[in-house]
Parts: sequence; C-alpha cells; structure tokens
Amino acid sequence: MTKMLKGIAASDGIAAAKAYMLVQPDLSFSETSIADPEAEIKRLDDAVATSKTELEAIKAKAAENLGAEEAEVFEAHLTILADPELLGQIKDKITSDKVNAEAALKSVTDMFISMFEAMTDNAYMQERASDIRDVTKRILSHLLGVTLPNPALINEEVVIIAHDLTPSDTAQLDRNFVKGFITDIGGRTSHSAIMSRTLEIPAVVGSGNATSEVKEGDVVIIDGINGDALVNPSEAQLAQYQEKAAAFAAQKAEWKQLKDAKTVTADGKEVILGANIGTPKDVEGANDNGAEAVGLFRSEFLYMDASELPGEEDQFVAYKEALEGMNGKQVVVRTMDIGGDKELPYLPLPEEENPFLGYRAVRICLERQDIFRTQLRALLRASAFGRLAIMFPMIATVKEFKDAKAIFEEEKAKLISEGVAVSDDIEVGMMMEIPAAAMIADKLAKYADFFSIGTNDLIQYTMAADRGNERVSYLYQPYNPSILRLIKNIIDSSHKEGKWTGMCGEMAGDQVAVPLLLGLGLDEFSMSATSILKTRSLMKKLDSAKMQELADKAVNECETTEEVEALVAEYTK
Repeated sequence: MTKMLKGIAASDGIAAAKAYMLVQPDLSFSETSIADPEAEIKRLDDAVATSKTELEAIKAKAAENLGAEEAEVFEAHLTILADPELLGQIKDKITSDKVNAEAALKSVTDMFISMFEAMTDNAYMQERASDIRDVTKRILSHLLGVTLPNPALINEEVVIIAHDLTPSDTAQLDRNFVKGFITDIGGRTSHSAIMSRTLEIPAVVGSGNATSEVKEGDVVIIDGINGDALVNPSEAQLAQYQEKAAAFAAQKAEWKQLKDAKTVTADGKEVILGANIGTPKDVEGANDNGAEAVGLFRSEFLYMDASELPGEEDQFVAYKEALEGMNGKQVVVRTMDIGGDKELPYLPLPEEENPFLGYRAVRICLERQDIFRTQLRALLRASAFGRLAIMFPMIATVKEFKDAKAIFEEEKAKLISEGVAVSDDIEVGMMMEIPAAAMIADKLAKYADFFSIGTNDLIQYTMAADRGNERVSYLYQPYNPSILRLIKNIIDSSHKEGKWTGMCGEMAGDQVAVPLLLGLGLDEFSMSATSILKTRSLMKKLDSAKMQELADKAVNECETTEEVEALVAEYTK
C-alpha cells in the first residue's frame, strides 16, 4: 500500500530507490544462567569472527573512499577483537559465573570502558574507550542476530531512511549509490540538510515518522522540491514523478547556461555568489555551479574526518588544494568551529547543559592556542597559492576578535622571519552569529576586514529557539523584522567603515530572502553550490532600487514574518 510522508524540503531534486534503514537496532538482552559454557564460548568466538570479517570489509572500503588515514580507526577495532586479555576475561566470566555470552561481554567491556574513561589526562586511552564501545556493539549485534547499519558498505542505489544523520554518517555516504534521504527530525539548517545540498542529493527532513513507516527494501520516491516522500508508489505515480524529475532536469539545464555569467541585477548592480564547502573535494562542485568565490570553507570537517588532531602539513595541503582549485577567486576559510553538536572523539570537551551556548569555536581556539596556531600557520603558508580570507566563528566581543587577530599576526610575523612565502593581502574577518556582536557591529567594523553573517545561529540565538527542536521550529523565522534589523545594522556598519558583508547561512540561498538581502545591501551571498544558478537567475529579474524600497518597508513597517513574505511576493511578482 502506498504511503505519503510529509517533511521539509531540504535539498532540491527527485530520486527513487530502495530504502536502506540507517537505524540503530535494539541491542537489549537479559542475563541468563547457562548449563553449557563451552557452547556459549563458541557463540562468542563465532560472533567475534563475523565481526572481524565485517570490519576488514569496512576498513578496505573506507581506505578506498576516504584514504588510508580514515581507515585506521577500523584497524584499532580489529586490534581489540584480537586482544587475548579482553576475550580471555569474557570467557572466564562465562565459565565461572555460568552466564550467557551477552552478559559476560557487557560486564567485562563496561569495566574496561570505565577504566579508560577515568584517564582524563590521557586522550589516547579515552579514545580506546570509544573504540571498545563500538566493538562491543558489533559483537553484541552478532550474538543477538541483528544487523548494524553500515553506510560505508552500501553498494547499490538506495534512499537512506534515518532518525537523523550525524556529520560522521554523511562523511561515509557514497553519492554514486546514495540517491537521497529522509529523516525523522531536523530542519533546513540541520547538518544533515546542509550536507545533502553539498552532496547534491535530494533530501526531505523532519518527516516525524519515516523510520517507523518505511521498511528495509521498500521503494521510496524522495521529492526534495516539495518535501514529500512516497513509499511503495504505484506504476502511475512512479511515471508522474519521472516526468517531474525530467522537468526539474530541464530547469537545471536552463540555469546551467548562466554558469560563466556574472551575477547582475536587472538594473546592472553586481553582487558575488559564493559556495559553502566542507572539503577541498567540494571545489569541483562550486566551479561546476558557477561560484564566484568560496564564501565559507568549513574547516572543521578536516578535524571531524581525522582520527587525531590534523597536523600543519595535512591542513596546508587541504587549504592549498582549495585555493588552487578556485583559480584566483576568493576562498573564505572559517577557523575550527568545533563544539555544539560537532564533537571530536580525540578532543574530549566538558559535558555542558547547553553546548550551543558553551565552550566552542573561537572560545576553544583562544584557550587551546596550540591547536589554533597550527591551523593559522597552515592557512598562512597556503595563502601564497590563491586569494585567501580567514574568519573567526562565534565572536561575541571586540576583545575576542582583537585577541584572535593578534595570534594571527604573531604567526604571520614568525613565518615571514623564517623566510616562508605568505600573501600580503589576506583579509581577516569574523562570523556575525551572536546578537551581542550584531549590536556592536559599528565597533567591530573598525577592526575586521569583513563580516560574514551566519544566519543559522544568529536566528536561533535571537529568537531563543533551538534550530534542531521541532516544537519551536515555528520560531525559526529568517524574515522576522527583528532579524532583518540586525542584518541591516551589520551591513550598514561595515559599509560605513568601507568594509564588505557576506552571508554564509542558509538564508543566503533562500529565494524569498534574496530580494530582501539585495535591498539591504548584502555584498556576497554564499550558499550550497546547487543553489547558485537558481539564485543568479532570480537576481537577473530583480531591480536593486526597488528591492531597497522593499527592504525599508519590511524593516520599518512590517510587524510579522507573514507580512514580510506577503510584501516580498507583491514586489517580485
């Protein structure tokens, strides 16, 4: 029977394929007394052997897709599986306590995990705790006869069905096989949604119930244009969606004509359309979609895709590749934005009530200057190979910006004294994502070379509404007059000091927001590469003077988001 699921359109496009359930199975069990310890030990040995075969396949796949370094984490897992001390203790427990293999496994591994986690001054040992936890889960799944999902091993065309996708899940997805995905939770600005646009695959997020409504192997159509998904469609429905997919492909081909054109409004005003990227590999997609710059290189993916802190050389190679790939167009790199929902297993951060408002981004960098200086040196060395700009995330005060900039200047002077080639025109700016900073934009504009507005966080902080919380998602209002006033203040303040303002939050590619942002005087719009040509096409139809009138009315006369939307519709029809 066909089912329709409704969610939020997160990434344009239409796809149909078999469902792949990326859902953690139930690994609960009861402790039971056993009569035959030898049979129980054989069950354990079989589960360990199967886990070993599985991990070797995953390791090979990871090495092929992501490189040898990425695959090392699985080597650590294989080492644990072969550890005679660990396995010996589990077998002893089965024999002495006459308990089932599941209970013995959990009891012994919990003891090791607690022991390693207690070594707070030894990051290596804390990592081992996380590895043992993963390996335990894998052995347990084989003892219980359930399957652990493994996105790295997908080798046929599928649509992923998940409660949510973590950044590490999305890092494993092979877009040759993963045709789209649908999640239970999330909004347009959740990491899974942003990654789907970077991967250029259709996605629907926030469906509420996809994981309970879809079964492994069901045929699913994802409509990332309208935010719908059809489960087990009829032949007629499949044909209808194929037509829709063909129409969308034709529309994309029309936009493709604008790939090498400048971004110019109907009355001749030029603006820059940039791409948001996560790794140097994304530069190809940026160029294919006619990006005039990279407005945001999320450098934290270099940290999230590694099994230890990336060194200066690895980072230098990545930044150099991105700069050379953009052929002289500006690349704005955001320094490490870790914390919030982006955790590193090898960099344990304190447990916090509210990590989004806690120890993250530039706050970590100013305290852990060893990490920050390594990144800045890599960036400075790479600056000789293209047009680099650097921005600091989560700046709240003038002092934070000045402190971060001073460290940059120190490392620059050191490199020059060492005879290393460094560009002499690196712009150093900051993300505008904290309302406190937006309110003193006039002060910050004296010191920063540019601002880049991160609307995803600016909106959630201004509205006091967690962007990942479905119950308050109605407060995620990019067009609210309060948000528009903050944006206006940021842009006006930068222009008064002769500086420029870009935007790298999702609002920059939002087709309702674009006319407003043009009217507010935004200089650079940076977005998922797949939104660039659609936005360039829209810009051609807009008169910047008329959009200025629209923005003035929206900021000064409108009271609600709905009024602003109606006004945009009136001005752009």
